[in-house]
Amino acid sequence: MKIKWLVTAVISAALVLILMITSGVDLYTDWLWFKTLGKDQVFLISLTSDWGLRAVLFIILFVVFFTNLLLTRKSVLRPDMTLVGDNVISFKTYLIQRFLTPRRLLWLYAIIAFILAAFFSSLASGQWLMVQSYLHKSSFGISDPILGKDVGFYVFELPFYRYVYSLAVLALVVSGLLVTMVYFVANPGDFYYFQLGKPAPFKLHLSVLVALLLGLKAWGYRLAIYDLLRSPRGVTFGASYTDVYAHLPSLKILSLLALVAAIVIIINVFTRNIRLVVGSIILLLAGSVLLGNVYPALVQKFKVEPDEFAVEEPFLKHNIRFTRSAYNLDQMEEKTFPVMNDLSWEDIQKNRETLDNIRLWDWRPLQETYKQLQELRLYYDFENVDVDRYTVNGKYRQVMLAAREMNQEQLPGRAKTWVNRRLRYTHGYGLVMSPVNEVSPEGLPNFFIKDIPPRATSDDLNVVRPEIYYGELTNEYVVVGTKTEEFDYPWGDSNVDTRYEGEGGVPLSSLWRRLVYAWKLGDYKLLLSGSLTSESRIMYVRNIHDRVRKVFPYLLYDPDPYLVVSNGRLYWIQDAYTVTDMYPYSEPVPNLGNYIRNSVKVVIDAYNGQVEYYIVDSSDPIAKTYSSIFPGLFRTLEEMPADLRNHMRYPELLFRIQAEVLTSYHMTNPRVFYNKEDVWNIPQEIFAGKSQEMEPYYTIMKLPGSERPEFVLMLPFTPSKKNNMVAWLAARSDQPNYGKLILFKFPKDKRVFGPLQIEARIDQDSEISQQLTLWNQRGSQTIRGNLLVLPIENSILYVEPLFLQAEESKLPEFKRVIVVFEEKVVMAETLEEALRRLFGQEQVVPPERPELSKKPEEEPVALPLQEMVQKALQLFNQAQDRLRAGDWAGYGEFLKELEDTLQQMARQVE
Repeated sequence: MKIKWLVTAVISAALVLILMITSGVDLYTDWLWFKTLGKDQVFLISLTSDWGLRAVLFIILFVVFFTNLLLTRKSVLRPDMTLVGDNVISFKTYLIQRFLTPRRLLWLYAIIAFILAAFFSSLASGQWLMVQSYLHKSSFGISDPILGKDVGFYVFELPFYRYVYSLAVLALVVSGLLVTMVYFVANPGDFYYFQLGKPAPFKLHLSVLVALLLGLKAWGYRLAIYDLLRSPRGVTFGASYTDVYAHLPSLKILSLLALVAAIVIIINVFTRNIRLVVGSIILLLAGSVLLGNVYPALVQKFKVEPDEFAVEEPFLKHNIRFTRSAYNLDQMEEKTFPVMNDLSWEDIQKNRETLDNIRLWDWRPLQETYKQLQELRLYYDFENVDVDRYTVNGKYRQVMLAAREMNQEQLPGRAKTWVNRRLRYTHGYGLVMSPVNEVSPEGLPNFFIKDIPPRATSDDLNVVRPEIYYGELTNEYVVVGTKTEEFDYPWGDSNVDTRYEGEGGVPLSSLWRRLVYAWKLGDYKLLLSGSLTSESRIMYVRNIHDRVRKVFPYLLYDPDPYLVVSNGRLYWIQDAYTVTDMYPYSEPVPNLGNYIRNSVKVVIDAYNGQVEYYIVDSSDPIAKTYSSIFPGLFRTLEEMPADLRNHMRYPELLFRIQAEVLTSYHMTNPRVFYNKEDVWNIPQEIFAGKSQEMEPYYTIMKLPGSERPEFVLMLPFTPSKKNNMVAWLAARSDQPNYGKLILFKFPKDKRVFGPLQIEARIDQDSEISQQLTLWNQRGSQTIRGNLLVLPIENSILYVEPLFLQAEESKLPEFKRVIVVFEEKVVMAETLEEALRRLFGQEQVVPPERPELSKKPEEEPVALPLQEMVQKALQLFNQAQDRLRAGDWAGYGEFLKELEDTLQQMARQVE
């Protein structure tokens, strides 16, 4: 038996030791990680706040539990006066005299209180940011219309008060259960006497606890009043007529009844009138049913429903006002877009900046094209294609680009060794970039940046530091600065190696650090490898999605970071949002809350992994509060490098949320809103043969009333259950107008075709329909890209690219562009050709007349047949090399040249 106890004790001690070591290692390595980033202050503030709150809660709960237990001490130590026999004491008296001495009981109570306090404080301590937000609260500068509280009260203070209320209820309930159990075990007979009205030792104690609990319930009713401003009861979110005129006074009365019941219970300790206690409790319970449920339901049924709009109109106004404020729609500028449909060729010429940046490439087929032409090796991958703008050779150009990242999962089987995965194949390399509107004669993109090493067509786009150690596919840790050379990039049949020269990662400067990281990562080879030196650095949490969340997990991060080339280096820009669900009267968005601001831009260095947070909306109170809690973490927008500021984009996620809210909340007239007379929809479009919701799209265009073209994100709207277009929303991205929204509404007496109507007109065009059918029957598939709705001057132009992809190939080629204006639908090989045909500007090429002085073309000198055979073999080998490298364009060129050579050989044989 003793051996079993000994084994159990040893195993338990070992488990506790392993848990302590693991926790200590995690804490130490996290501190090293944050310190390397220069964010150790964030780590320390988070750690001290968490453990500080845990300590405060532990002390409070320990005092409450221990104090309540101490109050039972006399009852527990009281000898049992009942004789079991002739002068034979009871078993309880024997236990007290033999074991439960006052000193031992005190230690027992302390241990029980310690365990309970440690347990419940650990459960409740995760809310330290909410407590810090309360201590550093900011004002929103707008008060609610019912109770007159600043919105900051609901966002920062009310959650704290609810937290305190919950903790107080928890402490009293646990204390009550604990002391009841102690009293029952110590003197079970007292419970029988208590029922008969006879004084009992624990009567006062439990009465005080119940009275305190009822006093807390009274405070809970007062807190519930503030929750009415986020009530879903009425026709809209927020306090309704029933909430204000029935539920609110009911909560006040219930709060008073709870206080009365608490006082009555205290008085009963001395008066011993149990009927008074029972009566007060019954009155509170009946009141909670009648006032909390029945009375509001009657008001809703007989007062509100017969004339709902008349009584709810003021509350509809509150909902509209606060919802528009919460989603920043109250700052949106509204304009009328006069649809004249008088676009001319002269207008086309005046808007060349817009037309020269029309996005002909859809990101979905373009991603496949990038993969086929520019991945070059199996282990490279293009995770996403992003849209941005650059000044190239003095011209403002919209481009699409993708990072060439290392995907270690795609390394050949034999290459997936520990050395290759951890020390050698450590980073991706470079990017590809192409203008959105240029197409090669083969239907492929014209590249601004391509190949390995990156070759740029302009000095504005030169990349001097192309290595990508931190990206969207960098999911595994690596060690740099080792004796093993890192693979940099492929070069022909060989590879170019490199050594890391940056400051990313944690230095493995000692055996101790190698030991703790071997423990943390569960990789003993970090200790045994002879390649590591004191100069080695370990890089982990390299995925930028995980990286920003580890540094500061208290923001909502955009799922689509994008790559930027700035001064020859590569950076990722990640949008981050402040959100809350505590904004009064604001309509919530599922899985988000009811308030959002894109207040923060995060910049991540792709080479060093450095993470910088910039506040771009200094008016956001939540961002202000975070800045106050974490001084030094957030930088101002002015501190962001100017070139990076030029690449800030209005985020698509925020734009989609605002557009969705705007479909209803563009209606500011309460009656129109109530009747849903003018609800909008986000249009549908056709992609890959299926109807889907239209995506917002970036474009460079000259907004109506603007003097110069700018980078905007836009989306049209259609009326509910109709397909014609009623408005379009634009978000500006260029300085100094970044973040401004403009809503352009079409006149109600004008018919403007919506996207689905344009798609139908394209399908109904006999020439286009015939051509699409022909292509789809020849072992290929047509892909219709995003339909772009482009306002130009006072007219609307529609552009849709068309791609062709063979069934046996994953290389989509740009084939045609379809342009629609008014009743005309034109499909052409180029946008310029389509526009000329659309506006009657076809270039007539005169037939070529023979010139008498023109000499006949000389036949090329034929090579000997043996040399031509060798040349054909050489061309075939070169084509195979291109094929293995994934260079489909080069593969096609060599095949074409091989075909010409074979034809010359055939002529010689003839």
